[in-house]
Amino acid sequence: MQFVNNNLNSPGKVGLALGSGSARGWSHIGVIRALEEAGITVDYIAGTSIGALVGAVYASGRIDLLEAAVQQFSRKHILSLSDPVLPKSGLIDGVKIADFVHKYVLNKPIEKLPLPLAIIATDLNTGDEVVLKAGNIVEAIRASISLPGIFKPVRKGDYLLVDGGLVNPVPVRTVREMGADFVIAVDLNCDIVQRKHDRLTPRDGSKDIQMVEQEVHSISGNRTTTLLNEKLREINLAAAGRIKQWMARDPQPNIIEVLMTSIKIMESQITTVNLRSDPPDMLIQPKLGHINFMEFHRAEEIIAEGYRAASSQLACWQEKNSK
Repeated sequence: MQFVNNNLNSPGKVGLALGSGSARGWSHIGVIRALEEAGITVDYIAGTSIGALVGAVYASGRIDLLEAAVQQFSRKHILSLSDPVLPKSGLIDGVKIADFVHKYVLNKPIEKLPLPLAIIATDLNTGDEVVLKAGNIVEAIRASISLPGIFKPVRKGDYLLVDGGLVNPVPVRTVREMGADFVIAVDLNCDIVQRKHDRLTPRDGSKDIQMVEQEVHSISGNRTTTLLNEKLREINLAAAGRIKQWMARDPQPNIIEVLMTSIKIMESQITTVNLRSDPPDMLIQPKLGHINFMEFHRAEEIIAEGYRAASSQLACWQEKNSK
């Protein structure tokens, strides 16, 4: 398939903007698969948070390896990637996640990758967007995924970097500025606000409380809590007891759920505004409101939804432009 920029009415370079969304980000893999099957060549890619991770792997030519790996994920595997620290600037250090990322990206600076890549982060000191197009790729990804309060920020020169979703959840403008004529954007949080509201706001009645409790603690079952407790026993920190309390069962959402939900609601609102002011040529919005932020072990289902959403949009675009 050859894309034609509606404004230029001529063949153009295709840019892919991959948005933030925690575990929902595995759907980017399904989107990429659908684009490949349609014969679409991506010329530029920009990613925020989990979109930066998947985008960097794609730019490295190793998306097959990542797809195979994440489909084997279990809750135990996810916990093994966490490295709790004394809560000063974040609950998780991020070193183990960086080690995981290193396996699936080329050992090259960003500017040396086969596909031009931009990674979005936020400077915590100024609130400014920071676009990383050169330098250490793992460090850039580590910065872009650093949800405030969850991961320790990344110090890079004068910058103190955290999740790029705080300022640019779906980097349409960035990939267009890289040279893309036709921008395909993937928004992972389009249906999150209402669904999260339904899940975190109990109504009267014990049945409603039980439903909310079950949803909020979908990643905190007995097996998962036991594994985390075992991990925390290995850490001689005064904060260990507090972290275990956070994972205890309670009809109210735990602090991690509150932090992540609050951030994603904010990102959803920012995305809505940004997409209105700088709309992509094609917008793909997988329906993932039922997926918890930390359910990385549901990769097969998430990837399939990304593929479905992308295939649907491609079909609509073909029908529209064939008339």
